[in-house]
Amino acid sequence: MDKELEEVGKFYNIIVEFFANYSLQLVGAIIIFIIGIIASKYIYKIVLNLLLKNKMDETLSDFIANFVRFLIVVIMGILALGKLGISIAPFIAAIGAISLTAGLALQGSVSNFAAGVVLVATKPFKVGDTITVNDVYGEVENIKLGYTVLINEDKEQITIPNKYMIGDVLVNSFSYRIVEGSVGIAYDSDVKKAILTLKNILAIQDDISNENEAIVGVEKFGESSIDIGYRYWVPTKSFFKTQYDVNLKFLVALKDAEITIPFPQREVRVLGENTL
Repeated sequence: MDKELEEVGKFYNIIVEFFANYSLQLVGAIIIFIIGIIASKYIYKIVLNLLLKNKMDETLSDFIANFVRFLIVVIMGILALGKLGISIAPFIAAIGAISLTAGLALQGSVSNFAAGVVLVATKPFKVGDTITVNDVYGEVENIKLGYTVLINEDKEQITIPNKYMIGDVLVNSFSYRIVEGSVGIAYDSDVKKAILTLKNILAIQDDISNENEAIVGVEKFGESSIDIGYRYWVPTKSFFKTQYDVNLKFLVALKDAEITIPFPQREVRVLGENTL
């Protein structure tokens, strides 16, 4: 029991001695750190408002303001440690080593993050645009610093790392996608009538873009047909639905106009033994 009381007494003396020698430094360090936290909040708001007033992108503005806020907290933390008389050199060396290790381990994430900053700054597309990249297409639903989210007609959510958006071919067709196709008609059919028939169908189709005029004309001369090519723009969200609906209307309209859609024919001759 006496030994325990003696140990408690020693611990008490150590605590009293510590506060007697370092109380002012400790209070000063706490005050410095608290001032840093409060100041970082105000500076964050000032930087964010300043960037937004200069019409900088909201996502990039928030990122820069948060980085400044974090930097201020780190600096004030280092000053607080210095107030306590603690050498900050080992901490800086440790932070450097950790940063290098994390950088190597998160190399892909860092690339995506850097690409996201470039995308936000250059704005090659915006939310609501239709983009095609790496043979994947969809309407842009969200743009993050690390990735971009697309939605296609099937309501599938497609997440693309931003590093694939930079340094690769990216097609932005805004709110529409183009439908390209052709239909063959017989050589003895009225070509002008066929073209006009297809144009009339596209003209009365509600969900076809009026901004880009539909194109219909002779595409090529096939073995058994003249191919009438067509190109028109439809909203991304109804790409396949509109395409299938228009194809059916093309078929019905051409039949009503008595325009023949031929099919390939082959003549096969069977030679007997006497003919060999």
